[in-house]
Amino acid sequence: MKLNCDMGESYGCWQMGDDLAVMPYVDQANIACGFHASDPDTMARTVASAVAHQVTIGAHPGYDDKPGFGRRSIPHSPEAITHLVAYQTGALEAICQLHGTQVTYVKPHGALYHDMMSRSDVLDAILKSVAAMNRQRPTPLALMVLAKADNSVIQAAAARYQVPLLFEAFADRAYDEQGNLVARNQPGAVHHDPARIQQQALALATGSVTTINGQSLSLRADTLCVHGDNPESIATIAEIRKAMQS
Repeated sequence: MKLNCDMGESYGCWQMGDDLAVMPYVDQANIACGFHASDPDTMARTVASAVAHQVTIGAHPGYDDKPGFGRRSIPHSPEAITHLVAYQTGALEAICQLHGTQVTYVKPHGALYHDMMSRSDVLDAILKSVAAMNRQRPTPLALMVLAKADNSVIQAAAARYQVPLLFEAFADRAYDEQGNLVARNQPGAVHHDPARIQQQALALATGSVTTINGQSLSLRADTLCVHGDNPESIATIAEIRKAMQS
């Protein structure tokens, strides 16, 4: 299973995460595109680091919401969502071209990600954007989505637009019985214990996860999202990488 990480989320003098330290341990970098976080210089530094470590690059577009870090759902028409995904992905693609690489997938951020997973109009708007960009690409962009107990609805939608999917799971988030992430405002929604995070990562690599109520849930994913917000979390990622390679 591949490891992906949200990166490039600093902005000017404000620093978020330690991208340079975590980059050697991941396979896929979800790089912020300037709306919920980041700026052109941050994007360029993150892309350069990804290239140096042979890490695949994904666009990480969100709602235009730096004060809320993209975690607030902002009403948009479907057409506006199609435009904002294309706008942000195109900006990152241009930075990638400066460094001789390209964007290979799109992973929406924060509230846009959750809206995509819960609202068919938002999902269709994002798929429409990715499909349109793919008409000009020899290798199509994939859309990264949450792996759930039943993926049939999103698979059917993606098939209509001929957009390939990447299913992801989370090592540090609690799950409910439907394979949804427990909302961050609920107790126990985010795991902080490194041993528990590593245990969940290894379980997900074999296709299962224990829900917040203690039930075992079958969950098949292509990639595992990890977070490198502090030295402890980076050490945990290093241990996950080591465990998965053993």
